[in-house]
Amino acid sequence: MSDKHSQKAGDKSRKLSEEDQARVNEYLSSPVHQVERKPFRPLLLLFWLWVVVAALGGVSLIFGRVEGYL
Repeated sequence: MSDKHSQKAGDKSRKLSEEDQARVNEYLSSPVHQVERKPFRPLLLLFWLWVVVAALGGVSLIFGRVEGYL
């Protein structure tokens, strides 16, 4: 392996070299990655998923009755 990507025997806890870590830090500190977002709300997602599934079920029930399947 090249010296750039080799690790010292006593430094097994580090996964990236200092150069690579600096590149990652620079990438993450760019303005594109600094956008403030609302917190994730899984219950709201579950609610809307339920609404969509119920609406599609209702449409299919109406369609089944109109076409004479039910």
